[in-house]
Amino acid sequence: MTVEAVDVEVAGSRSRLGRVIGNLLDNAQRHARSAVGVTVRRDGAWAVVEVADDGGGVAEADRERIFERFVRLDETRGRDDGGAGLGLAIARDVAARHGGTLTVRDAPAGGALFELRLPLV
Repeated sequence: MTVEAVDVEVAGSRSRLGRVIGNLLDNAQRHARSAVGVTVRRDGAWAVVEVADDGGGVAEADRERIFERFVRLDETRGRDDGGAGLGLAIARDVAARHGGTLTVRDAPAGGALFELRLPLV
């Protein structure tokens, strides 16, 4: 795992925001072929956390659907291997409750890149 970070400060629940980061890291590690990268940066009035992997990515048609409760794109995996399909839904809800957003797009390495944006203090 590679990490590039600058200091940022956001207001909110440490445990809930920690859960968001944990869910994103768990998801990236589960789907990565060999690499996960984390970047923390400022973008104007926003703190931006990007978690990228080099896995199969998320098809454009599924990019909103994966944030719905109980949605799992790979139904062939057992629940013990892939979770219950709640992590990303919870993560997006927590981001919204903190005045932020959580989105997904293609990562430079070809996998998925999840972007968490939260207002800076």
